[in-house]
Amino acid sequence: MPQEQHRATSRILDLLELLSGADGAGYTLTELSQALHIPKSSLFSIIHTLEERRYVHYDKHSGQYSIGISAYVLGASFPAEQSLAVLHRVMEEVVARCRETCQLGVLDQGNILYLEKVDSPQAIRLISRVGDRLPANATALGKALLSGLSDEEVRTLYAAGLPRLTSHTVTELPQLLDQLAQIRSGALAAEREECAQQLACWAVPLRRNGRVFAALSVSAPLFRCTPDKETLVCRCLRDAREELEQLAGARGFSLLE
Repeated sequence: MPQEQHRATSRILDLLELLSGADGAGYTLTELSQALHIPKSSLFSIIHTLEERRYVHYDKHSGQYSIGISAYVLGASFPAEQSLAVLHRVMEEVVARCRETCQLGVLDQGNILYLEKVDSPQAIRLISRVGDRLPANATALGKALLSGLSDEEVRTLYAAGLPRLTSHTVTELPQLLDQLAQIRSGALAAEREECAQQLACWAVPLRRNGRVFAALSVSAPLFRCTPDKETLVCRCLRDAREELEQLAGARGFSLLE
């Protein structure tokens, strides 16, 4: 049974994760309190300490808090030999071949957490960013990751029901479990407009020692999804999976596990 998380530490991390995903925008203390469901009296001492240590920046003119320079320094200190540079190189090769956006993610409870991305060189392309989280059941990347769980684990994960992002999102558990069974049997994970309108996506799980440790996806707007494009994307993903799994066997990629 997982150990219960330390409440104060969880609040600090929730705060930093919220600010890091704000795309340059800030939050007032009241907005942070409402978003995190933390009383302002409890939140103030946390955010004051983080501001003093420069993990949080306070704008006196707007009254808003945003992510601080110390958070950047902390992230930049991540050891280069454990970085995603090797994975990024393989993803660049995928994009060079199919000219569509490639993303890498891991499972974070019932969501996917995007860890790496290489953009399509085309003007019309997927808009997303590293650090984003989306419901796993609504994305091809998420389905690839969920295929590494047993059916019982998936049922437990979604005991409260499957989240819906669009009218096409799979929200019936039997349908999702059927798709996961096909992925375990070798099919690529796929979705069309389940995550966003006019967008399709394909993905493959990445395994090490039989265990799914991450997944790789390619997304494209529907108007470019010709049969030839789909065939190319699937070939690129299978080739990348083979290379990445060989690298995982040699290097471990323990940071993803």
